[in-house]
Amino acid sequence: MDFDDDYYSGGEEEDQMLYTDDDTDAEDFDFIDNASDSSELALSNRHHVRNYTVLSESDIRQRQEDDITKISTVLSISKVAASILLRHYNWNVGKIHDEWFADEEKVRSTVGLLENPVMEYKDASEATCGICFDTYPSGEMLDAGCGHPFCSSCWAGYVSIAINDGPGCLLLRCPDPSCCAAVGQDMINLLASGEEKEKYCGYFTRSYIEDNRKTKWCPAPGCDYAVDFCGGRGGGGGYDVTCHCSCSFCWNCTEEAHRPVDCDTVAKWILKNCAESENMNWILANSKPCPKCKRPIEKNQGCMHMTCTPPCKYEFCWLCLGPWTDHGQTTGGFYACNRYEEAKADKEFQEAEQQREIIKNSLERYYHYYERWATNQSSRQKALADLQQMQTVHLEKLSDLQCQPESQLKFITEAWLQIVECRRVLKWTYAYGYYLPEEEKAKREFFEYLQGEAEAALERLHQCAEKELEVYLNVKDPETDFNCFRTKLSGLTSVTKTFFENLVKALENGLSDVNAHAASN
Repeated sequence: MDFDDDYYSGGEEEDQMLYTDDDTDAEDFDFIDNASDSSELALSNRHHVRNYTVLSESDIRQRQEDDITKISTVLSISKVAASILLRHYNWNVGKIHDEWFADEEKVRSTVGLLENPVMEYKDASEATCGICFDTYPSGEMLDAGCGHPFCSSCWAGYVSIAINDGPGCLLLRCPDPSCCAAVGQDMINLLASGEEKEKYCGYFTRSYIEDNRKTKWCPAPGCDYAVDFCGGRGGGGGYDVTCHCSCSFCWNCTEEAHRPVDCDTVAKWILKNCAESENMNWILANSKPCPKCKRPIEKNQGCMHMTCTPPCKYEFCWLCLGPWTDHGQTTGGFYACNRYEEAKADKEFQEAEQQREIIKNSLERYYHYYERWATNQSSRQKALADLQQMQTVHLEKLSDLQCQPESQLKFITEAWLQIVECRRVLKWTYAYGYYLPEEEKAKREFFEYLQGEAEAALERLHQCAEKELEVYLNVKDPETDFNCFRTKLSGLTSVTKTFFENLVKALENGLSDVNAHAASN
């Protein structure tokens, strides 16, 4: 066994402890038999206890029904009235209880719930519609319990317009301008067409997510799942959640999952990556304006003789920006302009050069971090593709070659899941590093040390999973024993996991260990 084998042989005991702890282990790896789109979900499940719940449309409707039944029973009101209350209070059951029992009359007045329906016009044989002003038999008139009668045709038009205008129809009131009586779902069911009822039900279902501070829709295109966040960052995974559609995102800002970097840093980084200012910075750092037309020009050849593009065609010296006609033997030769040295004495020229140098250094620093951020992103996407192929093709082949059941090969999938997660973490540490103040040298050195150790461990793991595994897939009788490979890969997975857990913990604590160490000294 070589050096790497000795160093990373975490031992079969540790391997068993990590991967065969209890019965839930089998559940964690059920995805192996399913479509590999669930890789992100499996990745989420294995790292921490979930502090969120993914909700389907049927789950949302069941929760709505449960809340409506609860409010209806406790307050002794109809389910229609309970749904109106919940919509008004953004599905906050606790707040409804508090305010209802504190001042029921005030709540009813605010929401538009009438305790005793007014039916005065029913005593007359006829009534006049308040919209079209036609007279109809009283029995054909409808109202919201407030005593303001309207004909069924006007009601239907009123409801139809409200529903087609959008979700505002959920807070519909009596058509009479002076009345605030709420229009419940019973009226909608009576007056709306089938298509309009479907729209209304859709608005009603979505309101549970969009009006609730604890729930959000999955941002993946075409996904109909929502996420109910059950706790704060203390849940072990920060705000990172994974939907059933396999989309991992931050519940707080709905950007892609970015633990351990905070949402503000991610927002600044994404904005910087998209900003046109970076293009302008490149232009300022790598070009000079034509002295005549002021268009930026990039020097792409060796000599200093520059010619602007048509229609300008101005010829000038790249060094001093002076007319090329003034350059000859008196200036030191066509390609050795000593006017540059003279120009450097000019204050305005010095300031322009200094500004260009500052921008260039800043741009080079940004590209350093961006390149590594983007490279780890592409490496993660490749690792996800490799994981998919491993689940669907290679595990079965390896099982046949090694005469072992697939359940005994899960250490390989575990390694790939670790690689995918570590690539994600490493990617965002480069955004963190970019915004880490230069003057905080101790923190920067500590951060770069932790990042470097974690990255080195990840590269060893990725190399082993990607290259060394090929030997056992393509060679029938490899020289190295498969159990030695199992031990090495399991050990590397464990070591890499530890390095990244330390890195994540340090960044989430703001690298406070540096301050604590300085104080102790």
